[in-house]
Amino acid sequence: MNAENQDVLLDLEGEEEEGEEEEDDDDGETGRELEFQETKDMEGVMDAYRNRPRVSTQMGRSEGLREDLGSCSSFAAETHDLSLSHYCFGKLQSGTADLVLELKQVIIPTYGTVPDQPNLHTPEWADFDDKPDSLFFSDGQRRIDFVLVYEDENKKMTHKRSDRKKQKRKRQVYESNLINNGLQLESTRSVLDEKLIFVKVHAPWEVLCTYAEVMHIKLPLQPSDLKTRDSAFNWFNRLFRVDENIIKPEQEFFTAPFQKEHLSNFYIQDKDTFFNPATRSRIVHFILSRVEYATKNNVKKFGINKLLDTGIYKAAFPLHDSSFRHPSTDPDCPNERYLLYREWAHPKNIFKLQPLDFIRKYYGEKIGIYFAWLGFYTNMLIVAAVVGVGCFLYGCLTKDNCTWSQEVCDPSIGGNIIMCPQCDKVCTYWNLTITCESSKKLCIFDSFGTLVFAVFMGIWVTLFLEFWKRRQAELEYEWDTVEYLEQEEQVRPEYEARCTHVVMNEITQQEEHVPYTACGKCIRMTFCTSAVFFWILLIIASVIGIIVYRLSVFLAFSATLTQHISGTEAIRKYLTPQTATSVTASFISFIVIMVLNVIYEKVAILITDFELPRTQTDYENSLTTKMFLFQFVNYYSSCFYIAFFKGKFVGHPGNPVYWLGKYRNEECDPGGCLLELTTQLAIIVGGKAIWNNIQEVLLPWVKNLIGRYCAAARSEKVVPRWEQDYHLQPVGKLGLFYEYLEMVIQFGFVTLFVASFPLAPLLALINNMLEIRLDAWKLTTQFRRMVPQKAQDIGAWQPIMQGIAILAVVTNAMIIAFTSDMIPRLVYYWSFSVPPYGSHSSHTMKGYINNTLSVFNISDFKNASKPFSPLFGNQMTCRYRDFRYPPGHQHQYEHNIYYWHVIAAKLAFIIVMEHVIYFVKFIISYIIPDVSQKTKSKVKREKYLTQKLLHENDLKVVKKNMGKIADKIIKGVESTFRLKDE
Repeated sequence: MNAENQDVLLDLEGEEEEGEEEEDDDDGETGRELEFQETKDMEGVMDAYRNRPRVSTQMGRSEGLREDLGSCSSFAAETHDLSLSHYCFGKLQSGTADLVLELKQVIIPTYGTVPDQPNLHTPEWADFDDKPDSLFFSDGQRRIDFVLVYEDENKKMTHKRSDRKKQKRKRQVYESNLINNGLQLESTRSVLDEKLIFVKVHAPWEVLCTYAEVMHIKLPLQPSDLKTRDSAFNWFNRLFRVDENIIKPEQEFFTAPFQKEHLSNFYIQDKDTFFNPATRSRIVHFILSRVEYATKNNVKKFGINKLLDTGIYKAAFPLHDSSFRHPSTDPDCPNERYLLYREWAHPKNIFKLQPLDFIRKYYGEKIGIYFAWLGFYTNMLIVAAVVGVGCFLYGCLTKDNCTWSQEVCDPSIGGNIIMCPQCDKVCTYWNLTITCESSKKLCIFDSFGTLVFAVFMGIWVTLFLEFWKRRQAELEYEWDTVEYLEQEEQVRPEYEARCTHVVMNEITQQEEHVPYTACGKCIRMTFCTSAVFFWILLIIASVIGIIVYRLSVFLAFSATLTQHISGTEAIRKYLTPQTATSVTASFISFIVIMVLNVIYEKVAILITDFELPRTQTDYENSLTTKMFLFQFVNYYSSCFYIAFFKGKFVGHPGNPVYWLGKYRNEECDPGGCLLELTTQLAIIVGGKAIWNNIQEVLLPWVKNLIGRYCAAARSEKVVPRWEQDYHLQPVGKLGLFYEYLEMVIQFGFVTLFVASFPLAPLLALINNMLEIRLDAWKLTTQFRRMVPQKAQDIGAWQPIMQGIAILAVVTNAMIIAFTSDMIPRLVYYWSFSVPPYGSHSSHTMKGYINNTLSVFNISDFKNASKPFSPLFGNQMTCRYRDFRYPPGHQHQYEHNIYYWHVIAAKLAFIIVMEHVIYFVKFIISYIIPDVSQKTKSKVKREKYLTQKLLHENDLKVVKKNMGKIADKIIKGVESTFRLKDE
């Protein structure tokens, strides 16, 4: 670039700045601020830039000038377009050396057709050609990449005429702007409903190439030459793998972010297949989300999402490629949906491995990573389920040797023990033998196997998370998402539209636009955090309500469920006041949980929208954190109450502790609260699984069944593919959020409270095996095709599971220490069964029940708690569950030496168990790297070969051009010498 051209460019840039200042003065300060709020249509801006009037220079060439990337960046700064700025900056960084100066004139971007212009571009009209499986326009050449559906405004009867005109105008402007951006549209009226019109969208090659570069989409350079080693278990996996003759393995390529100037470097065998359908749909959706349709007060409204919310369009979706029931009649159709249903979603494949590469190809990386994670989690549950079943069987085999349960059921021991009433006045005295059946069940779960299983699960969860990181790193390489967040992820249109404030970037030292100042961001975060805590407190209030219900209903059950010491009916063995209260409270808690879920979902979305996260990943992570905090309190609070609070602060019969000054605190059964915790877990986990399947699978199936029945009743006509897909259920805005949430909540139940229910991993395994196929069946048969999206990992769910894993060690240690009776039994066996505290000559569990139930004199009852029914017989004492001195002792009703031994043993056990498991977890995390050496080598080799290939091709071009220049110079020199010689 010579000095003369630099001076000319500087002069024109100065004139351009002066023109902009004059324009700003005319518009005023308000207009300048509102201008920043305009959401930029990327392709419109780029077209305006490329098509601006050109001024020829002395350096003009006959074949035209190349694009000046420096002026591109300047143009992006003028229009305040963040995406174009990133695009131009990336182009500058790519190392393009031979930039040619190109002078430009001052322009004002129009962002496509404005609503005032009378000449709007309209889609082509075409009739349905009676080809139900066609995926192309009526010409049979242009592929349908997206479908928009709207109701003909002239036939709408639900709105005012003026409203219908406004909606029609917005739609026409939007479609005209889509055409201005290079998309091709074709409209077809519905076969079944004349009111509906389907607008089919096609992206030509030039549009795909332009936006593939803007979006930094990685595309194939050349086939991979890396050799893959077969695993030692490959022969075993082949038994469960999908037949490779049916679903062929995907060919592996070296890839690089697409660049039009390096088009010849990419592996393009056929332009029609270079961009697969998933990528095409993703690019078109990117354009649809950024095109404007109206201007109000100088603020542009944009995007297909807002048009869907306002009802201007009824649906927008990419097409399934075929029916799931049978292959397409089109011989060129790959029938991927049909193959997915037959080889993946069908129930017969429940024991088969998932075709993850094929799922990713059809639905995109975001769906693929979910099913990869769910499948990996399910496989890891097999080991946990086997160990859990082993511990359960151990408990079943040893329950007959459970000495303390035998004492409870023994008429000569438990039959002679009269227990004190567990509530004031209306409760009666009761015989210990009525808890015989529950004590037998408790022996199964409260055994030495429970301790072993709790320690094992603390290690298992670490292995699961570490091995998943390695598997995730392999998928990142195989699916080209290693550098996705840094290169490909775009700013959300909602964020970009509100960039009204100018700040200085600390790194680039350049001005950039943000939607709020530091103070504004602080205010937003404060408000959002306060709102989240308010709703969490509301959930805690609902939990307190359940506790009040338990306390009050226990009184009613105690009065109405007749208790007879000598009763032998089977129903009275099981239907105790404690059992009735626990079961009914669990069901009510489950109903409250589900109702609060529905309410909080809307609140969490509103709060996250107000936060205005920058990218879609940031948005989803923020929403995930809020929803999980809520769900954590919602689902687990009742379990935490039973495990760590119920029966822990009850006082003694002569001086009970009252909750809120009115309700007497609940007491545990003589066997403890562990069995009640198991019951609570079984009801919530089982009820949650049934409810989710009804909500996620049964309801969409019923809706689609009704829709198909109504459609069949109206017409027997041939229905095109786009109309068949329209009558499927739409995918929610949150996508896979609830699938992840369901599984992570289940993960919490499997790990946090597994010490009380060793069968939880088995139930989770069975549920997940069904869940994979149900989710697959739902996606392939009941829902429209989701817009393919990129995803590098499972997002915020990974740190959430790591937090659960750390908390699980503490909760399981505390359940064993404080909820079960394992520590008191061990203390009795080793210390209080033999002298000096016991009377047995050797260590034994005999006498445990009598030794651990304290004595209370009924004459010490206060009037407020004294039972109405008198104690039968001549007995003057009753027993209660605690470690206190008997009446008549100088420290009567105070905690005895046994109590302090037990407390010391519990604290020691928690400290030792936590430190041992945490140490093992640390060692495992250190030994197992997050990325395997094999994957690291593959990533480095791909980068090396990619850079080498692109660099060598650039050198070839430079060498070729330099060779031509050198030939011209040599010829010029030779001619000069020839003239001199003459």
